[in-house]
Amino acid sequence: MDLLALARDLAACHASGARWVELPTDRSVVFVGDIHGDLDAATRALALAGAETVVFLGDLVDRGPASREVLAAVVAAKLERPQRVHVLMGNHEAWAVTPFRPADFWHSLSADEAASLGAALLRLPFAAWHPAGVLALHGALPDLGAVNEIADVEPGSEAWRDITWGDWTAEPNPTQRVASRPRLDARAFARRSARLGVRALVRSHQPDAPPYLFADRCLTLFTSNAYGGARRVAILRPGQRVDSARDLELVDV
Repeated sequence: MDLLALARDLAACHASGARWVELPTDRSVVFVGDIHGDLDAATRALALAGAETVVFLGDLVDRGPASREVLAAVVAAKLERPQRVHVLMGNHEAWAVTPFRPADFWHSLSADEAASLGAALLRLPFAAWHPAGVLALHGALPDLGAVNEIADVEPGSEAWRDITWGDWTAEPNPTQRVASRPRLDARAFARRSARLGVRALVRSHQPDAPPYLFADRCLTLFTSNAYGGARRVAILRPGQRVDSARDLELVDV
């Protein structure tokens, strides 16, 4: 597989470098959690989405055996349906900003491959917004004044680190950071979601998090066999009123 060509295709898909995706209200939206090199899960999620809109929440690579093949499948789908397939940045797409371990996929690349693919993945958007009040991103809510300010977030900034690396805790502790990962509590969720107008947050990233947190307004979703358990996507149907993340339909793939 020619990863340099794949990097060029990926960069072309995101030539604008837009950090913000506005989701349509007239068709279903399928949210896909961490894939982590699980090609079967990626293929099933894309088939389930069909002609609808699909949003990958990040972490396509590492941990699983088929990171290259997953990238190829998702980039091919993006090229075919550029307005309906969206890939958000997870921490595993941000190797060029913050290297980490374990990173079996990144460590398998040549220097040229890592540089080209790392630069292309840094063009990915950070979040997707649905007017029903649903925000999709990889990690945690950033501390911003309005939800559309995500469009101006810079890679490497504190807000970016919250988005790509942030964890949530149900413990009533002050906001704190554990190593490179921001760790945010229920009070932070309440303040930030109110300010941003978020009724439901759909995210992935944190395998030790329960599926629902904060009066069911935060859904943590995984679509990979990397952590065991069910591989699921979440679907938001047209016209669906959203009061919490439980208003989204969960489907096994």
